[in-house]
Amino acid sequence: MPAPLVHLIDSHIYIFRSYFSMPEMTAPDGMPTQAAYGFTNTLLRFLSEERPTHLACCFDFAMTSFRNDLFPDYKVSRGEEAPEDLEPQFDLCKRAAQALGLPVFEAVDYEADDVIATLVDSLLGSGCRMQVLTTDKDLAQLVTEDGRVVLYDLAKETRLDAEGVREKFGVSPVQIPDYLALLGDKVDDLPGVPGYGKKSAAIALSAFDRLEAVPGEAEGWEGVEVRGAARLAREMAAHREQALRIRELATVVREVPGIRSDLADLRWEGAPAGAFDALCAELGWGRIAERVPRPAS
Repeated sequence: MPAPLVHLIDSHIYIFRSYFSMPEMTAPDGMPTQAAYGFTNTLLRFLSEERPTHLACCFDFAMTSFRNDLFPDYKVSRGEEAPEDLEPQFDLCKRAAQALGLPVFEAVDYEADDVIATLVDSLLGSGCRMQVLTTDKDLAQLVTEDGRVVLYDLAKETRLDAEGVREKFGVSPVQIPDYLALLGDKVDDLPGVPGYGKKSAAIALSAFDRLEAVPGEAEGWEGVEVRGAARLAREMAAHREQALRIRELATVVREVPGIRSDLADLRWEGAPAGAFDALCAELGWGRIAERVPRPAS
């Protein structure tokens, strides 16, 4: 029997996307539901098209995490710009996933990225294959050279393996945190090292492998074909400590307390009888309940 394929869903990516792509919707009691409805539709389409046997929906526990204690500005714009009617829908999304019988994972003070990374590490010994449903470049660091862990863009229906990571970013999967530390990440409000762009960051890591080895003096860049080597060296000398701290923030946690699983825990057995129907009735979602597929045998 072939090794099963486990799907690990970065839920908040699809919740945010649903909120901004769906028209306003409310439940009979006036609660906003468009993000939850769109997210649930995404899950139903995924279940119908992919027919998964093993999966997990992973959630951020809150809008902040332990990373905000280390760097207060981390994802600060997300909290400031998040609409007031979005945050209450996160719990609705979890309820919808649970009503569909999907395993749900989250952990206090951690992000979905960390939960996914911990599940990946705990499952590697099982021999299964894994694909992480996300568009978040941070999670490219989880991709393995042997092809057992890949990223999957549900909307584009494209997979990113280790060679794909190198083609897209110019670095290997294990170098993604170093790459983000050099380049910065506007989505997460993380500053980069001035002067470094996508190309120069990739060239630096190709030549020197890790942040610690990137020279802070111009002489160390001799033989490296990159524009502005003197400035890159100067900025690295001035911002190395910042870059090391940003790399720490960009590195996923692979041992989140309380998050462990085996394949049996992730088996999808279908929606519990009546659970999803009841939720749809409560939220006024009409005939969406008719779209729940049966699990693959």
